[in-house]
Amino acid sequence: MNFLKNVAHDWLPPALVRRVQYSRRGGIRFEGDFPSWEEAGSHSTGYDADDILAKVLNATLKVSRGEAAFERDSVLFDQVEYAWPALSGLLWVAARNSGRLNVLDFGGALGSSYFQNRKFLQTLPDVCWNVVEQAHYVEAGRTNIQSEHLRFFNSIEECLLFTRPNVILLSSVLQYLKAPFDILETLSSIDVDAMIIDRTPFSTNRNNRLMIQRVPPSIYTATYPMWVFSQSHFMKMLSAHWHLIASNLSPEGHVYSKNGFNFSFQGMLLESRR
Repeated sequence: MNFLKNVAHDWLPPALVRRVQYSRRGGIRFEGDFPSWEEAGSHSTGYDADDILAKVLNATLKVSRGEAAFERDSVLFDQVEYAWPALSGLLWVAARNSGRLNVLDFGGALGSSYFQNRKFLQTLPDVCWNVVEQAHYVEAGRTNIQSEHLRFFNSIEECLLFTRPNVILLSSVLQYLKAPFDILETLSSIDVDAMIIDRTPFSTNRNNRLMIQRVPPSIYTATYPMWVFSQSHFMKMLSAHWHLIASNLSPEGHVYSKNGFNFSFQGMLLESRR
């Protein structure tokens, strides 16, 4: 299969290669180059629609009851699609803390990453998974899903009043925040061992770029503003607080926007410099 992919990349016309890469993420599309978050938002519906939460809640409940193996963005799967680099980072933190894993999962929906990795987390002697989310997700999580090991909070501050995490997880969330670097600064002030960033878009450009992401109706109808981060700018900002242990290309891989802008989804494990 890899051989065929390489042959296709080498011999197909560049425009056709871009079209294949543009469309391979299950119909999700990326468009535009917007001057501000407000301008991108005016072309978007956002992530806080009630129908999206209803679909995510329904799917998560099926996973929590064992009726489905895995959920991502409200889509159910028969088999878990593990994010092995992120899971390795979580277990690395647990190994450094005598099996104790206390996660601050910022933007973690209704615990998708917790349920994704539950089979491995159950082998640890002490697991506390804390999701910080929008208020309506927190209410739904507390009412329908919260357990001894999985809890939901409205803010970073509220989470820290309850528990002391030893790792921060940012899985496919930073790109959807109006001010992602402000959030990173706040998170970098927490005394944790590590931070795991996963499924986050980066480019080789010198500047960050604002786009919109279109989700196909087969998942749910929505459009979001989305940052594509300048990798050099992003790493420079992190370097004051974090040391890069490892990086990886996420399953989404390299993609092109509608107008041919190239970027890739990546992950990284960062150790605190404290």
